[in-house]
Amino acid sequence: MTINIKNFLNDKSKLSKMGEFQNLKQIEGLEMASISADLYSDGRDDVALFYFSKGANYASLYTTNSITSEFIPWNNNSHKKVIKGLLVNTKNANTFTGKQGKDSIDTLAKNLSRILTIKESKSKKGTTETVKIKDLIFASTGVIGEEFPVEKIKERLPDLVEKLRGEQNKMYWLKIASAIMTTDTKPKVAYEEIIVGDELIRICGIAKGSGMIAPNLATMLSFIFTNADINSNLLKTLLKRSVANSFNAISVDSDQSTNDMVTIFSTRTLKIGENLSLNDKVIQKFELALKKLCLNLAKQIVVDGEGAKKFLTISVINAKSLGSAKKIAFSIANSPLVKTAVAGEDPNWGRIIMGIGKSGEVVDPKKLKVKIGEMVVAENGKISDSYNEEKLKEYMQWDSVEFEINLKLGNDAFKCFTCDFTHDYIDINADYRN
Repeated sequence: MTINIKNFLNDKSKLSKMGEFQNLKQIEGLEMASISADLYSDGRDDVALFYFSKGANYASLYTTNSITSEFIPWNNNSHKKVIKGLLVNTKNANTFTGKQGKDSIDTLAKNLSRILTIKESKSKKGTTETVKIKDLIFASTGVIGEEFPVEKIKERLPDLVEKLRGEQNKMYWLKIASAIMTTDTKPKVAYEEIIVGDELIRICGIAKGSGMIAPNLATMLSFIFTNADINSNLLKTLLKRSVANSFNAISVDSDQSTNDMVTIFSTRTLKIGENLSLNDKVIQKFELALKKLCLNLAKQIVVDGEGAKKFLTISVINAKSLGSAKKIAFSIANSPLVKTAVAGEDPNWGRIIMGIGKSGEVVDPKKLKVKIGEMVVAENGKISDSYNEEKLKEYMQWDSVEFEINLKLGNDAFKCFTCDFTHDYIDINADYRN
């Protein structure tokens, strides 16, 4: 196995230690490969392929931005419950590329389906099954509005298919996760497993995302794989429920991407029962594991937020409704004034109060109780009698900070995750296309 070290190193990051990452295991029925199409002109891997020779059940969720990448309508028009492959490119979003971008997907689909069909015909299994163009879905991430580099990618497809391998270890998962990064400083991987009787259900996930991160979803791609045989409709329900408090509970800069995609694939290699539903114990165990994995990946995205130095958790409790709690939480999370105060390690709780008020939700200032860490900073409509500026300044030096807003208006709650704004965020985005 060849590892492209250029995926792990750039001028803004240091090589991450292997021990920092979970040990992802093999998913039977999945083959993966990544390669450089030299989209970045530096030789790093920038195209990845996931292939299921026996097909995979799958479910996807996409951005709710009204302007989307060309790959999203392509995927939505597939109408297939079982697919054979996913092709991912970085550097170019294939968004606002007009007919050229749309035609590029057709070109890649035709060429990739042909090459994969040839691969199958040469396999030891002797199959002559054809891989059709609608057996393939796509994902892109990168700059919006630039001509899609279809020829560069097309030329590398034979080598990409040739490199497909079904044996996966920790290093190979990191290689693939690194190939889908843009401004990320490190790959994002997660793993969960469930023991059911004598069987081991495995769930592996990778993600990319660093900036243009806001709910529904973020500028993120995430691909999750399991060996458990779960039908596509149930996968869709499980994915929606898992995303609600993970990928849709994070924000880096409040900007919602045109290219968001999170997809879960079942290779169907482990039979866990027929006519399964949300009420089955094995599915309930699976859902808990999936939620844990999604939250893990979502938090990794926030920690790796562009220029981020601090991880911020905002908990809104005792709200009159879930919607109200979410609005208030994100009103605070998306405030540049709050985020810069966190970066400056300034316990300026007045900015939290401002964020609550600007949410548009009706609150009772006299009931409101605000905590930074374990310290109450405001209650009864004024600064807390126990307020201690020096202790708060010490707490704000931590790399993980938590705000708790107790509205005392009901029983609903919501927790969201964000990061600080540093000058590095400006530097990264001012220089993004260079």
